[in-house]
Amino acid sequence: MVVRLGTVCWPSATRIIASRFPPIDLFERLSSDPRDWEAFIALESLVNPRLRQEIGEISLVPPEERVAGPGASYVMGAFTHVNPKGSRFSNGRYGVYYAGRDFRTALRETVFHYEQFYADADLGLIRSETMRVLVGRIDAAFHDVSSLEEAERLRVLHPDDYSAGQALGAALREEGSTGVVYPSVRDPQGLCVGVFRPKAVGIPVQARHLEYHWNGARIDKYFDYETKEWTAL
Repeated sequence: MVVRLGTVCWPSATRIIASRFPPIDLFERLSSDPRDWEAFIALESLVNPRLRQEIGEISLVPPEERVAGPGASYVMGAFTHVNPKGSRFSNGRYGVYYAGRDFRTALRETVFHYEQFYADADLGLIRSETMRVLVGRIDAAFHDVSSLEEAERLRVLHPDDYSAGQALGAALREEGSTGVVYPSVRDPQGLCVGVFRPKAVGIPVQARHLEYHWNGARIDKYFDYETKEWTAL
């Protein structure tokens, strides 16, 4: 399988996450030398037993790939808190930082996945979810899924079966890939990245808050706290 490299330069790559996952304070104030982190974490854990749960599995990120400083938790959290069920390009053994090229794509991707989550959890009642919109620069070389032969590309971008994408992601990551750029499955005109290395992500800033409204069957609208307006979906 041949996957060509392509340059991605997105000044406003957008990632949307739930606000119930707060920034991890420790990543904001760790030293710039990642080799010291384990010792610092062990010391902090003596006074804060919940710390290891908050920061996740730091051993999943090699010292040379770690980032720290203001906003770093938005990046590092994607790699230290891993969904054991996996994702499109992860088999559940490592984290991936997913982002859309723009807000619309990030919105459509996350709305789909939260609808799946609510449906699987059988949350029939009306409820809402407050979300953070993160915006940052992505400027690196990524393997371009669009360059695959059509049959393989369709398998990798299958709407429901992630097995081909997970196999590709694991193989590329093992080879040292920075990540993948691929057509959004939930936004036909959109592009997404799945980043395998924290240092390939420009540390994002929080742009605004949204509220997703689940009507018992789907997410039918969202509220923008900046404009104070609801938008139908």
